[in-house]
Amino acid sequence: MTTPTPETASETRVWDPLVRLFHWSLAAGFAAAYIIEDHPLALHVWIGYLILALIAIRVTWGFVGSTHARFGDFVRGPRATLDYLRDAARLRAPRHLGHNPAGGAMVVALLLTVSATGLSGLALYGAEEFAGPLAGLTAGLSHDTAELIEGAHEFFANLTLLLVLLHVAGVLFSSFAHQENLIGSMISGRKRIERE
Repeated sequence: MTTPTPETASETRVWDPLVRLFHWSLAAGFAAAYIIEDHPLALHVWIGYLILALIAIRVTWGFVGSTHARFGDFVRGPRATLDYLRDAARLRAPRHLGHNPAGGAMVVALLLTVSATGLSGLALYGAEEFAGPLAGLTAGLSHDTAELIEGAHEFFANLTLLLVLLHVAGVLFSSFAHQENLIGSMISGRKRIERE
């Protein structure tokens, strides 16, 4: 039996491999889909399918996964989230081993906006290309309706990008406030045990 080193004795696993793989795959997939737009369209569509599959897996894992992956561990109500943000602005927010209340709200917001982006993309693909799983529902829509769907798809994609930027800012802020590397934690899956 090996004796734990001081570094490993003061750390614990927080983010399981599925959460980390989901996080980085979703980030890469969204970035790729956003950058290439629909050139080539087939690649954009397949990335969209991948993203929706990732979302389905993560939502399921949010109910049956490891402790810190479960929504019940980090999703809090609006009051707790606003209280946390107020305390964070004063640099007095408590450290959380898993997601803090603001981070939990961001996870939910990103899951919703990415899902809306993907589903509106599927509807648009069906309406304009007469292809995909929603083609039977959207293939006969008018040009004006297809343009509305396209507008919704672009709106949700841009809203997601804005949330991603806020998410990165929040991660950097929390890393500074609590003197820990949260990006490194999402790579290694480990965080220090001590609470501040």
